[in-house]
Amino acid sequence: MPDHGPASLGKVAEGKAFLLQAGDCAESFHDFSAVAIRERLKILLQMAAVLTYGAALPVLKVGRIAGQFTKPRSSPWEDAPDGTQLPSFRGHMVHDDPPTLEARVPDPDRMVQGYHQSTATLNLVRAFTKGGFADLNQVHAWNQAFVASSSQGRRYEVMASEIERALAFMAACGVDVASTPQLHQVDVYTSHEGLLLPYEEGLTRRDSLTGDWYDCSAHMIWIGERTRELSGAHVEFFSGVHNPIGVKLGPTATPDEAIELAERLNPERIPGRLTFVARMGAGRVQGALPALLRAITDAGHPVVWACDPMHGNGFKTASGRKTRDFDQIMLEIEEFFAACRSEGAWPGGVHLEYTGDDVTECLGGSEHISEEQLDTRYETLCDPRLNGRQSLDLAFRLAELMRRDTLA
Repeated sequence: MPDHGPASLGKVAEGKAFLLQAGDCAESFHDFSAVAIRERLKILLQMAAVLTYGAALPVLKVGRIAGQFTKPRSSPWEDAPDGTQLPSFRGHMVHDDPPTLEARVPDPDRMVQGYHQSTATLNLVRAFTKGGFADLNQVHAWNQAFVASSSQGRRYEVMASEIERALAFMAACGVDVASTPQLHQVDVYTSHEGLLLPYEEGLTRRDSLTGDWYDCSAHMIWIGERTRELSGAHVEFFSGVHNPIGVKLGPTATPDEAIELAERLNPERIPGRLTFVARMGAGRVQGALPALLRAITDAGHPVVWACDPMHGNGFKTASGRKTRDFDQIMLEIEEFFAACRSEGAWPGGVHLEYTGDDVTECLGGSEHISEEQLDTRYETLCDPRLNGRQSLDLAFRLAELMRRDTLA
């Protein structure tokens, strides 16, 4: 992303493109295979196709992939099945996930394992996206069996047929479809939360031509809600690298903090350098976001505004399962669009947690997953994720919101 990622994000900041940043809650050292990566990529390509076709806007695709091995936790402790307390699981790059004291001992060698897995993942993503898998002529092949059998999967198949007819029409009009690279390959960038600073520092290099410093662990890095302190080490470190940077802003963020973060992280006011990701929680957006939007606009900062509707909407069921409700996720996105519209800002993207597996971790969606069904396939290492059907359902609804916004 050092070459043209900021330029692409600059188009998002100008309202000429949309950011789709999505992927697993936490990548796993155990579940690592070409098939798993391909299935996650399928969902990302499907969602991007729905958004591009439905809203007639370029979609910048950024995965939570090839480095998302650490997780901040709201509590330093968690309850083990036997009732004892253990250090909270913080990701496979820190320690292991089994509920034992031995597994939760931090091991710095895991950073090396995370690096090698990230490298292999990036190579696979590059091979898939540049080697024909992302060809729009393969748009039907991106559907998965468990997704295709759903109402949203069937709706996707109708759209895929329309795309194929559009390509045939372009070819009939004399457009050289076969030689147009944008139709046969895509750019998918990598991102993760820059939580573990020793890992980020170890992969930071100086460009021999420009003299600028880049964190080579990913194309884009974000600073979390819990580590965005203005005087903290994370803001200090990431102010010194030239990658595109994201910052999560929760409901307690103030206009003055947002302005100071923008000044610290993007003093040259480069469009695309800084993305603010609002993660307020449904029902809290109107009371918290407009003031931030207004302050940044008045200060003249070219910020990309995105919505993370996942992390402010988690709760525990009566049985103790962490989950999220699809309707609340969609409600926060709708509130985000409404707040941006009211302040004249461009609702530039979404930041989602999903998986290519047929899990039952989030409630609702077109398949109406209930609390009783959560235990059927609850597999996440940390936070609950949307499955493929729910992700596609969200993409269609989001495309309708985007269409309304571009037509307004």
